[in-house]
Amino acid sequence: MSSASELADRLARDAEAVCKHYLSVGRRAGDYWIVGDVANSKGRSLFVRLTGSRAGKWSDAATGQYGDLLDLVREACGLADFRDVADEARLFLTEPQPIPASSRRGDAHTAPPVDRPADERARRLFRITEPLSGSLADSYLRQRGILRAALHQALRFHPSCYYRDLVTGRTSTFPALIAAVTDPSGVITGVHRTWLDPQGKGKAQVADPRRALGRLLGNAVRFCFPFHGPVPVIVAGEGLESILSLARVLPGMPMVSALTANHLAAFRLPDGCRRLYIAADADAAGRHGIEGLSRRAQALGTLPLVLAPELGDFNEDLRRLGPERLIANLKAQLAPEDALAFLPA
Repeated sequence: MSSASELADRLARDAEAVCKHYLSVGRRAGDYWIVGDVANSKGRSLFVRLTGSRAGKWSDAATGQYGDLLDLVREACGLADFRDVADEARLFLTEPQPIPASSRRGDAHTAPPVDRPADERARRLFRITEPLSGSLADSYLRQRGILRAALHQALRFHPSCYYRDLVTGRTSTFPALIAAVTDPSGVITGVHRTWLDPQGKGKAQVADPRRALGRLLGNAVRFCFPFHGPVPVIVAGEGLESILSLARVLPGMPMVSALTANHLAAFRLPDGCRRLYIAADADAAGRHGIEGLSRRAQALGTLPLVLAPELGDFNEDLRRLGPERLIANLKAQLAPEDALAFLPA
């Protein structure tokens, strides 16, 4: 059986053919293949090196994702287990590859795109998850001060989620908290994974224990969110745990976690939104997200208001200062009618 590094090397030998197959809406520009994202969307955010010693290496400037062609196959197909990723790569490598590679499936301008819808790739992973209640992921969130997280339908648990180190190529599995990313109508377009220590000691001891998969731009993980009718008031922020901390003390208020500052700036506001509370993170990237989303909200006639934590983020406030102090801080920042409607009496 081929190792992960061997499969990645074999794919890299014909990197352009791999790109034409899995990223068919993109195009070649010099030594790179350029496309919108790993979901095969139109755009210029993702670059795949086609030649030289770094052939097959790719990165997405919008999401921060990067890796080799085996990672690209995994992300493009929405695969969770390494065995499935390896099987997909081997299937591709056994297909006839006439030279030039661009002719393998016909002319690049007329060949139909590969039928791998982004929403189905995301749902494929979400379908094999388990309920959050009583799971290791539920316990992890409780340790972070986040109670009753199992009430949120967007959160699930995977007992053995595939993980691959993007530097060494080593593969393993860990339990994981899985969060569904949805569009404004509630359709799953992506997932966010937080890999956990099997012994219950927080996040897994890996290089990057949090990764997103799928089509994220404009979408978000949603809590207490009505998918039909106007949403007059909403809280939007970056981090999953920060937003879940706010959800604990503001029960019933619609909230979204956009996962990164770039995606926060690009979040699509729901119809009928009059007031937008932006949950701040105390860093430069967080300010970028706040400024970008604020400008877009104002252009749509929505009033943007910033909710500021006392410490680094709202989960730190919840854990170190306690829920009563967090409620008092929020009460001073919310519009009176929102404080009355959503804060505990």
